[in-house]
Amino acid sequence: MTQKPERFLSLDVFRGMTICFMIIVNTPGSGAAPFSPLEHASWFGFTPTDLVFPSFLFAVGNAMSFTSARFAQMGTGAVLGKIFKRTVIIFLLGYLMYWFPFVDHTEAGWAFRPISNTRIMGVLQRIALCYMFASLIVYFIKSKRAVIVISVVLLVGYQLLLLAFGDPAAPYGMLTNAGTYLDKFLLGDSHLYHGEGVAFDPEGVLSTLPAIVNVICGYYAGKFIQEKGKSYETISQLMLTGALFLFIALFWNMSFPIGKKLWTSPFTLLTVGLDLIIISSLIYIVEIRSWNKGNWTSFFTTVGKNPLPIYILSEILIIAFWMVPIGKVSFFDWINASVYQAVAPGAVGSLLFAISYMLICWVVGKILDKRGIYIRV
Repeated sequence: MTQKPERFLSLDVFRGMTICFMIIVNTPGSGAAPFSPLEHASWFGFTPTDLVFPSFLFAVGNAMSFTSARFAQMGTGAVLGKIFKRTVIIFLLGYLMYWFPFVDHTEAGWAFRPISNTRIMGVLQRIALCYMFASLIVYFIKSKRAVIVISVVLLVGYQLLLLAFGDPAAPYGMLTNAGTYLDKFLLGDSHLYHGEGVAFDPEGVLSTLPAIVNVICGYYAGKFIQEKGKSYETISQLMLTGALFLFIALFWNMSFPIGKKLWTSPFTLLTVGLDLIIISSLIYIVEIRSWNKGNWTSFFTTVGKNPLPIYILSEILIIAFWMVPIGKVSFFDWINASVYQAVAPGAVGSLLFAISYMLICWVVGKILDKRGIYIRV
């Protein structure tokens, strides 16, 4: 009988912190621009907000490291079935979330929202694809050295593809990079993200390649922590590896700029490096020093125990806030104008709404936790 892997509170806290921060940056209040660190970099560059999504992928890799022992006891067919089933479910949830609420209100009344205008790729879709490819890589390729080679190929190959098939004058431009060309060819303009005012998808097909490495690194970080345990050696090696990744990222940045929306290869290395440093810090604080007075870690583990349903709830509930009318405005705009911007005008009010909204989602997570309900796919 295989021994159950030891759980690490620090990893659960890391996952919960990522979800909480993700909700805050995804749902700022209206009526004022949020603080600049709570917005994504416009194109190249880096803000704390840009760390959220890659940290989610890193956490997915951490979780994979705890299921690898179970996979080792299963046949290949059963393992592939689980991987593909989970991939399809997460991808479909992401697609349906963007299609929600499935209807639009027009002058003639309610009309069914056509599939022809629904975004195909997105956050959950990228998570699904990265999980699938990373799982297949680490399951079938047992050699860590070979996996490292594959990761390097993904990172370097991504830049080479952009240089080879993008506009020679601007291979890293929003509308002139090879990834945008591929997305328009495969999916069409109407199925892409239009939040930038043009048809461009920050979670496109080609830019998924370097994002797979975020999951792979999270997997091996989780395996390393389980093997080495809660020790100063673990912390020091994670810190040094994180620092090395940061150095390579900043050096690479001189020829391939760091940018989340294009998910450049140095962006992957930068975020992995930061995640390694954050996790090593949490191991020191939570596991070694046991600085948990007031049991503050339970706040984050409450969300971390149900990350997927809490994230989906945060995305769907805010849409409902926009749909409910209060006079001539939506409930979302009304509560921000009447409460948050009235009490704290400007970016502070926007942040207070985001925190309040995150706490609403947290309460749902607390209810699920109290009842022992943990939704997995």
